Amino acid sequence: MSEPGPNHPLQDDWRILAAGEGWRVIDAVCRAGPEDRPFEEAHDFVCVAAVTEGTFNYRTRSGRAALAPGGVLLGELGACYQCGHEHGRGDRCIAFHFAPSRFEAILAATPGARDIGFGHAHLPPLTALAPLMAEAEAAREDGDGAALQEIGLRMASGVASLINEALPARRFTARDHARISEAVRRIERDAHEALSLDDLADEAGMDPFAFLRAFKTIIGMTPHQFVLRTRMHRAAVRLRRSRDTVSDIAFDAGFGDLSTFNRRFKRVMGSSPTAFRAQARA
Repeated sequence: MSEPGPNHPLQDDWRILAAGEGWRVIDAVCRAGPEDRPFEEAHDFVCVAAVTEGTFNYRTRSGRAALAPGGVLLGELGACYQCGHEHGRGDRCIAFHFAPSRFEAILAATPGARDIGFGHAHLPPLTALAPLMAEAEAAREDGDGAALQEIGLRMASGVASLINEALPARRFTARDHARISEAVRRIERDAHEALSLDDLADEAGMDPFAFLRAFKTIIGMTPHQFVLRTRMHRAAVRLRRSRDTVSDIAFDAGFGDLSTFNRRFKRVMGSSPTAFRAQARA
């Protein structure tokens, strides 16, 4: 992602959260919609951008991708790219930018990492990055620049170690992408509610299996996994930023059983909800 110039249509929606020698963190909010024509930009840093809200299509020399919350946009230095919002309005990302020398140093310290070229346009939502995603969003809301610097380094290293696991997506039609994009936004709005595969497929006008296959391929996880990921992420952010009880947070997020929430949270985040909250205050 390049820094917008004075005439850039998104100028008012970019905010530098933290910066130092060879790195910066940007809160990038886009309000474009289906009526807005995509325009070409170029990455002036190596970019690892965590998607926190909305859906959009991304095209660069490494490929094309449909991005959704939990996914990671990957940008190679100097690569031209376009972002389109054919199926919904707006998105928000936390973009970690690195100068080549800084990113190469991260790769050198990451076992199994490849060279500075990603070779992929994105990573889908991955359990391995879920704790970092929650930490990044909490740090953004708290204005914690020091935490964002550390999270950015860890995010870049995590992406570098996971990139070889990314697989090219099977091709689907523009109509399929539109349906899945709307389903993602429906889940974002109502993740706390009971959302069955049949109901989501019916709203999309698709057979449940066809919907499941398209969703899994385009987004990188099943609808149920995405619902749980959305609930877990929101619960994790609230644990970091509030003093509400664990039970209130779990029930408000859509988990009907506290023991199930505790078990799932520890499996995904690596610690219990209470320990996860305590880590932020240590």
